[in-house]
Amino acid sequence: MTTAKKPTEMKKLLSKIFLNEHLVLMFILLNAAIIFAQESGYNPYWLSLADLICTIFFMVEMGVKLSVFGLKGYWRNGWNCMDGTLVILSIPSVVAFFLPEGMIGSSFSILLILRLLRVLRFFRILHVFPNFSVIVRNFGKAMRESAGLFASFLLLIVVVALLSCALFKSSAPEYFATPIDSIYSIFRICTGEGWNEIPDTIAANSTIATARLVRLYFSILLILCSIIGLSLVNSIFVDAMVSDNNDELEKQVKELNEKVDKLLSDKSK
Repeated sequence: MTTAKKPTEMKKLLSKIFLNEHLVLMFILLNAAIIFAQESGYNPYWLSLADLICTIFFMVEMGVKLSVFGLKGYWRNGWNCMDGTLVILSIPSVVAFFLPEGMIGSSFSILLILRLLRVLRFFRILHVFPNFSVIVRNFGKAMRESAGLFASFLLLIVVVALLSCALFKSSAPEYFATPIDSIYSIFRICTGEGWNEIPDTIAANSTIATARLVRLYFSILLILCSIIGLSLVNSIFVDAMVSDNNDELEKQVKELNEKVDKLLSDKSK
């Protein structure tokens, strides 16, 4: 009878420990501080041991959650997907800790690369921000609503880049030698980077009339793509990001109006 209860009691104890959000948060912050110190060049043995303890804690936490929620239930949650992936990517750092340094450098050199992935555990710090899930959800909604605008803007860049490639391939090969180079150069102009440097380079090898036309051409590109285009993309994207807040305000205003109408109706009776 006692032996039959042991797994249940143990499971309850583990669940109580590893499903405790405050404890998990403490280990996340501790591990983030350890990774920051290690990547800053401070890496004594005790710090590596502390990093190993944090990794093992997260591995056990993953195992407990898999036991409680099941395989499908665990991976259905977005946070668990991120945490589980980071735990799996951290396994090489656990293996490397117990191997001699010489063995890692020769036979298991791949671990040197995989061990670097442990810095990705720094992303677990996102758990600290309580509204991060809302931000991610709004970001996804904004991306969906702005997808057509983004596609149109990218298409505009590609078309202008191909035109510029055909026009300036010979006069400025460092910027427009190939369509790929041209797309990158037009993208720089759209962000306001090098918008005067590129036309000045072309104008230096052209006649006065051509130089003026070139500067006019790139000035128009700057106005259309950077000042108007990016401003339009930013405004629509930001509006979509905060649309949930607007919906809530509109709902509250609607409820307030309904209450006022009801009060006026009762008063008139």
